Amino acid sequence: EGLIEFYSSFREMFEFFCKNTTIHGTIRLVCSSSNRMKTAFWTLLLLASFGMLYWQFGLMFRQFWAYPVVLTMSMHSEPKMFPAVTVCNLHPYRFELVSEHLEQLDQMAAESITFLYGINASAWLFRSDRKIQESDRKIHAQTLAKLNSSGFKLSHNFSLLRVSDLRAGRKHSSVGFRLCNSTGGNCFYKTFSSGMDAILEWYRFHYMNIMSQLPAIINISQHEEPIEDVVYSCQYNGEPCRPSDYDHFHHPVFGSCYTLNSKGTDPFWTATKPGIPYGLSLILRAEQKEHIPLLSTAAGVKVMIHSHNQTPFLEHEGFHIRPGIATTIGIQQDEVNRLGGNYGKCTTNGAGVAVELLYNSSYTLQACLHSCFQRWMLRECGCGYSRYPLPAGRARHCDYGAHPAWGHCFYQLYRRLRSHRLDCFQQCPKPCR
Repeated sequence: EGLIEFYSSFREMFEFFCKNTTIHGTIRLVCSSSNRMKTAFWTLLLLASFGMLYWQFGLMFRQFWAYPVVLTMSMHSEPKMFPAVTVCNLHPYRFELVSEHLEQLDQMAAESITFLYGINASAWLFRSDRKIQESDRKIHAQTLAKLNSSGFKLSHNFSLLRVSDLRAGRKHSSVGFRLCNSTGGNCFYKTFSSGMDAILEWYRFHYMNIMSQLPAIINISQHEEPIEDVVYSCQYNGEPCRPSDYDHFHHPVFGSCYTLNSKGTDPFWTATKPGIPYGLSLILRAEQKEHIPLLSTAAGVKVMIHSHNQTPFLEHEGFHIRPGIATTIGIQQDEVNRLGGNYGKCTTNGAGVAVELLYNSSYTLQACLHSCFQRWMLRECGCGYSRYPLPAGRARHCDYGAHPAWGHCFYQLYRRLRSHRLDCFQQCPKPCR
C-alpha cells in the first residue's frame, strides 16, 4: 500500500474521510444517505459547529490584537517621600491699586441681588472696613496713574437678568448675563437655574477683568505674608517644620497659598512609618474678615495633596476643610505605570508632546490642558485667560476694556473644551507614570 492514495472521485474521498475521521457526526453524512432529511439535518449541524468554532477563533484573535493590559499589583514596605501639600486660606488680596474697582463691583453685586430678589445685601454681604495693606499704601501713589491711564472701567453691559423660556410646554425661569461677539451679531445668555450660581459666575467674570490689570503694575511677591499668619503650628514626624520647607504664592480666588515639601528632595520629609504621630500635623487659622464672599461660598481652608514639583490646580483637585474641627486625612499612594505604544498613548516627562507648557513645573495632564487652552484663547480671542500664565512675548490677559468680546469667546471655547471638541485632549496624553 502506497503512502499516498488517489481516489477516482471526490465523492469516494469524502466518504473515506467521513468514515475514518475522529470528528463526531461526520459518519452520519454518508451512513444515512438513504434518508435525505437525516442527512440534511446532520449537514446543518456540522456546518453550525464549524461556524461556532471559527467564531471562537475570531474572538480569540480579536482579543489578542487588542493588546489587553495585564494588571500586576504588589505591596512594598519601604521609606517613601512624603507628598507635597498646598494650603490656601481662601482670603484673596484686595489690592489697593484696584480696591476702588472692587468696591464698585461689590456695589453692583448688591444692586443685582436687590433687583433679582428684593434683598438689601450691602449690609451683611459686603464690609466697608477692610484693612489696606501697608505695602499697597507705599506703592499706591506712583502706580495709580498707570492704572488710570489704562482706561479700564467696570462695564454695565453684562447685567444679571431673568431669562424665561418654554420647555416641554412649561415656562422655566433662569438667571444669567448676556455675552456677544465683537460685531454684536452673535449673542447668547450664560444662564443658571440657580440664582446664586449665576451671581457667583457673574462676579468672578468681572473680578477676572479687574485682576487682569495687576500683573503689569504690581509684583505679587511684595504682598507675601508670614506663614505664621495662616499656620499656627506645623509638625512632621514629631519635629517642627522649618521656614525653608514651604513656598508661597497667591491664587486670585483661593488667596495666600503655601506649599510644603514642594521639591521632595529634603530627607527631613522621608516617610518611614505609617500612622498619625508620624505624619504632618497642622493647626491652621481660618480668617474671614478680609474674605471676598462672592468668589467662594466655602469657609475655612483649601487643601491639595499632590506630587512634587507639580503646579497645584486647586480648582480641580483641591478640597475644603471647614473651621472649628479636627480633620484627619489618610493617604494611600497608587503608582500607575502605563506601557504606551500599542497599549495607549502616554508621555514621559512631556516628551513628544506638541503643547509647550506654560508652567515651570513637571508635566501633568492639567498643566498641558491649561497651556493648550491658553494658546487657543490667544489664537481665537486675541488675549489670554487671566488665571493661566502667558507665553513669552507681547501677549496680555483679557479684560473687556481692551477686548469687549473676550467673554463670549472664552465661554464658547471652554464649552468646546469640556465637550472634547478642542484638540487639547488629543494633544495632551496622560503621563506614563
